[in-house]
Amino acid sequence: MTRPPLPPFTLETATQKVRMAENAWNSRDADVVTPAYTEDSRWRNRAEFLSGHADIHAFLTRKWHKELEYRLIKELWAYSGDRIAVRYAYEWRDDSGQWFRSYGNENWQFAQDGRMAERHASLNDLPIAEAERLFFWSHGPRPDDHPGLSELGL
Repeated sequence: MTRPPLPPFTLETATQKVRMAENAWNSRDADVVTPAYTEDSRWRNRAEFLSGHADIHAFLTRKWHKELEYRLIKELWAYSGDRIAVRYAYEWRDDSGQWFRSYGNENWQFAQDGRMAERHASLNDLPIAEAERLFFWSHGPRPDDHPGLSELGL
C-alpha cells in the first residue's frame, strides 16, 4: 500500500501531505486515520507513547470520544527529505460544554511508501469561551475558503 505523495518532499507535496492529514483527522474516524501510519508506527503524544495500529486506533477512538466537536487546522512549518514539521491548533469542547483551543507542534517521519512511521506531538490546551471560537465549519474537512492559522493570527 502506498500513500502518495511520497518522500522526498517538495514544498508542494509537503503542503499537500499536511492538508491530507488535516482532512483525515477532521473526519474524527479512527478507521480513516489509522491506515495513514505504518503498522509499527511510533508516536509520542503529550506524555503518552504508542506503537502500532492497535494503539493508534484505540488512542484516536478515546480522543474523539472525549474531544467533542473537534475541528483542526494544520500548517506546514518545515520539510526535508522524508520529514515534515507542522504547527496546528484545534478547537473542541468537553462533555460539560467547556471549549478549548489546543495548540501544538508535530514532527513527522515517513516510510518510503508515504505512510507515517513516527509522530512526535507536543501540545497544550487553553480553555476558551464559546464566543472566542474561530473554527466554524460542518463536520469533516475544513473548507478551502476557511482561513488557516496564519490568517487567523494564531
